[in-house]
Amino acid sequence: MLIISKNGKNAKKVETSVIEQENYLQQYIYDNPESIPIYDIKEDIKICILGREVTTNSGPIDAFGIDQNGSIYIIETKLYKNPDKRLVVAQVLDYGASLWKNSSVSFESLISLFDTDAIKKFNLPLVQRIKEFFQLGNSEEVQQLLDDMKNNLNHGNFKFIVLMDKLHSRLKDLILFINENSEFDIYAVELEYYKYEEYEILIPKLFGTEVKKEVNLRGMAGERKKWNENDFFTDINSKLDQKYVTAIKTLFDFSKKEANSISWGTGSSRGSFNPKFDKISVRSPYSVYTDGTLALNFGWLNDSENTKKIKLRYGELLSNVNDLSIPKNFAEIYVQIPIERWSFHVDEIIEILKQLI
Repeated sequence: MLIISKNGKNAKKVETSVIEQENYLQQYIYDNPESIPIYDIKEDIKICILGREVTTNSGPIDAFGIDQNGSIYIIETKLYKNPDKRLVVAQVLDYGASLWKNSSVSFESLISLFDTDAIKKFNLPLVQRIKEFFQLGNSEEVQQLLDDMKNNLNHGNFKFIVLMDKLHSRLKDLILFINENSEFDIYAVELEYYKYEEYEILIPKLFGTEVKKEVNLRGMAGERKKWNENDFFTDINSKLDQKYVTAIKTLFDFSKKEANSISWGTGSSRGSFNPKFDKISVRSPYSVYTDGTLALNFGWLNDSENTKKIKLRYGELLSNVNDLSIPKNFAEIYVQIPIERWSFHVDEIIEILKQLI
């Protein structure tokens, strides 16, 4: 029960109201993601809902979200009156397993889906929506966040949220049991709902954090960090073959000498360096990551007509290099090439970059 008054007078008693449709819950958290109190786990964490009814082999995920660290949230909504509420934990875990194992649900297809959704609802492409929602400084940070999201998708690293208008005690016990005995991050949110005149009042309560302190500390180790040259090369020397380290060092030395500036990524698990050449673009034409991946950033080289022309030349020249396998639609995408394919062609890549600058 709530008591509502104005200027200390005319107090009104407001009883809890009933949410009639699960669709309402889905739409509400989509429009108001701050109603999911993930900030109770860590103060500055917030969720951006990218899509609703996301298709998997196990059925549609009610809501799919990410936070600013690229962590993925699979959210299932249920009303207390729903007779299937006892199955909700199995259901949400099943969605996670399907995303992890089902190769047809690719990262690229998800991004395409969410991009269409962002344009339709916010009149913004997905990259710009993420940038504005999390107040990121530049496009490289958005790309790094998406890379972390892709890494979490490929490894099945998900956080699960069950969201209901009322939680029953057995569900709370089940979630505590799972969190106590597994590496899962699974939480339940109860949305207490009131309605008064034209106002809606929701009081969210988060359950499942009680026994996750140590696990969350490990999970939050996935927070974004600011990389630098020393950290970058320490990391690649610890996990890559020396021949690959040499190739990366060759490209880095060229970049350091010729680029007007180099920015460093903020990825939790992967570092990156991102050179910028004023004669090409205000943005970096390529990024190199600590797992050896070379990302050719064609997709954002659109800041001027001259840049667009250079981009086409960039892709055409790289298409002539064996093993790089540049797709025909390169101009609109970001092409990621593993170290095993590009390292032996680093001198050819550098010669192409010299032609462009």
